[in-house]
Amino acid sequence: MTEQLFDGQVALVVSASRGMGYAIAAELARQGASVALTARNEEPLRQAAKSIRAETGRRVLPVRAHSRLDADRRAAVDAVMDTFGRLDLLVYTTGVNPALDTPVIDLDLDCCRRMFDTNVLGALGYTQLAWRSWMKDHGGSVLMLNTISATSVCRMPAYSATKAALHRLTKDLADQLAPRVRVNAIAPAFIQTAFMDPLAVLPPETIATSYPLGRLGEVEDIAPAAAFLLSPHAAWITGTTLTIDGGKSAATITHDRPHPAPGQPVL
Repeated sequence: MTEQLFDGQVALVVSASRGMGYAIAAELARQGASVALTARNEEPLRQAAKSIRAETGRRVLPVRAHSRLDADRRAAVDAVMDTFGRLDLLVYTTGVNPALDTPVIDLDLDCCRRMFDTNVLGALGYTQLAWRSWMKDHGGSVLMLNTISATSVCRMPAYSATKAALHRLTKDLADQLAPRVRVNAIAPAFIQTAFMDPLAVLPPETIATSYPLGRLGEVEDIAPAAAFLLSPHAAWITGTTLTIDGGKSAATITHDRPHPAPGQPVL
């Protein structure tokens, strides 16, 4: 039986109708939390809530909301407080990348503004609301979904810039919200989700050769680590970004893991 680390607590997982957000929400519910989920599209959101509820027997609240919109964020947090009366855990998994691999010099600035609004200010906005609504007086834990490209060169410059800002924001929030609230992040490498599909211009088995552990990540590699950082087991951890990358950032080039040819993506 799964340890009930979050029994009696309430989690809000932003962008949780699929992928890593869904996996984290389901893991928190398995470990005892009541969970609120947000997403932009209502039907996938309802299906996600239904699936988690059926598997875990926990209370699950779907809330349609766009992470970039102030009013939607406020409505989502209000719905959590109205339904559950508390908000102990906040997980922000939203990340948009409409620019894909556009070179820096060619980036559309309006597109970049939308990305910063969603990937950075959305995270800050939700954290502000969680703090003011519950965590300031009662404590809590916040987790941001980042990426290893926040601190390394890759072919997604605008997206990486937003995640670099999120990396810095995680540390500043951890410093300023302590000791009441812990704020951490996880930084995965290539996780096999729908979000990553447009980036996989090479076959997955080819990309996997550059990873020391010999495979790409799955959402099941992420959810338990996220739950750990949110849990009492991580009570003396804040301001930390946990890299989860199959050894990618520590990799050396060998005959088994050839360096990508010029022009090939490094993921």
